[in-house]
Amino acid sequence: MSDNKDTLFAFILGGLIGAALGVLYAPKSGKETRRDMKRFSEDVADTVKDLGEDLTEKGRKVYEEGKDKINEVFEAGKKAFEGHIRK
Repeated sequence: MSDNKDTLFAFILGGLIGAALGVLYAPKSGKETRRDMKRFSEDVADTVKDLGEDLTEKGRKVYEEGKDKINEVFEAGKKAFEGHIRK
């Protein structure tokens, strides 16, 4: 799973760097290049924000699932212990 995340991150980073270099070396005026760079940086910020929100949401789901499983195991152990004590 970690390899997939690393590969995805590398792919996205490579694309962003390639796009930035393309904008910098494009034959445009300084004003156009600054405008393009601003748009590019806004797009990058939005992408990072979206990825962060997705990771946060997935982290919450994993936490809730883990918490529920721990509670189930705890309750099962509690019932088993109470059953053993009554015997």
